[in-house]
Amino acid sequence: GSRGGAKPGSASRDFAAPEPRTPALPPVAAFEDLDMPEALLKTLAAQGVTTPFPIQAATLPNSLAGRDILGRGRTGSGKTLAFGLALLARTAGRRAEPRAPLGLVLVPTRELAQQVTDALTPYATSVNLRLTTVVGGLSLTKQANALRRGAELLVATPGRLKDLIDRGDCTLQDVRTTVLDEADQMADMGFLPQVTRLLNQVEPEGQTMLFSATLDANVDRLVRDFLDDPVVHSVDPSAGAVTTMEHHLLYVADATVKRAVTHHIAAREGRLIMFVDTKHGADRLAKRLLADGVPAAALHGGRSQPQRTRTLDQFKNGQVTALVATNVAARGIHIDALDLVVNVDPPVDHKDYLHRGGRTARAGESGSVVTLVLPEQKRDTQRLFSAAGIRPHTANVTASDPELARVTGAREPSGVPVTLAAPV
Repeated sequence: GSRGGAKPGSASRDFAAPEPRTPALPPVAAFEDLDMPEALLKTLAAQGVTTPFPIQAATLPNSLAGRDILGRGRTGSGKTLAFGLALLARTAGRRAEPRAPLGLVLVPTRELAQQVTDALTPYATSVNLRLTTVVGGLSLTKQANALRRGAELLVATPGRLKDLIDRGDCTLQDVRTTVLDEADQMADMGFLPQVTRLLNQVEPEGQTMLFSATLDANVDRLVRDFLDDPVVHSVDPSAGAVTTMEHHLLYVADATVKRAVTHHIAAREGRLIMFVDTKHGADRLAKRLLADGVPAAALHGGRSQPQRTRTLDQFKNGQVTALVATNVAARGIHIDALDLVVNVDPPVDHKDYLHRGGRTARAGESGSVVTLVLPEQKRDTQRLFSAAGIRPHTANVTASDPELARVTGAREPSGVPVTLAAPV
């Protein structure tokens, strides 16, 4: 996109997406209809990806042609391949000079960087592109060495990428395709000044793709400064991922009832994510659940990266069935076939509610978000739902309530303490 100067900002509301000047190319029905290297089509088939998701069908014809893309709304599944296939197809056949990648994906968190890397690696390998991940918390020297050897594609968090550029281990001057994923989350985490400086270093005539659940003033400025006549793909938040999602407000009489209800829900047959306000609260709940017979583990910013990765792996493979997380840890976790999210502590902000809920009902599957509410939290929680534009189902519940079992699959925990292999 064109690199204009910053325009004056304005109040923090949701902005209208820009009207494209050039009409978009129509969506495709099949991957074979796209102008992509044969090796990518073969890898899609080998990975069992047969039909494009709506975001892929709509954006790929345009991104493969070099157009800037703005994906807004809760895009649900398919986003990583939507930008990834375009990035790979447009970089295939080129070789990077040492320290000078050709394509860049910027993401807010290490977890998301790891997921994007895992998702794109088989495709990158198929077209002989080297992909390197650059994130904090892992060895800087290893990352610098990978860049010095040469990597066509870079998946990075802003802080670590800035460090490597400052050290002279990386330059962005050859980057022709840039992706900003979860831009609103980068804004929430205070990364936008860094992101802006990084975007000012890439090839000025290059291609930019930006994805964001909301377009508030901060993200809107990025869109205006760095996207040139983008093709806009919108997912209406009320009609998108949320349609297949049920929202339940469950009123509990007091803390004792709440604890029993929480344990019964956690003992359900399937997996679930439970959100609490604090790291301490997450550790405490996970410990109590283990003692009560539920394979639970806490995930929060106080854990080391290897611990967090190990915990997520245990959750993905079913050794852990109840993942107890804080807001910060929630951002950027993508887990397939997860049909229940429980807000043990109601979120304070409706954006957090949508981010937490966005962990379930991905890819058009269905899911439920259950929020437990004490009497003194009632008024604030009702405000939060109005702000999110959601009308929840409400019920007063106790642990043995048939309604609780119907909505969540709650059942009596075994009471036999569980010992998990500790995350190293």
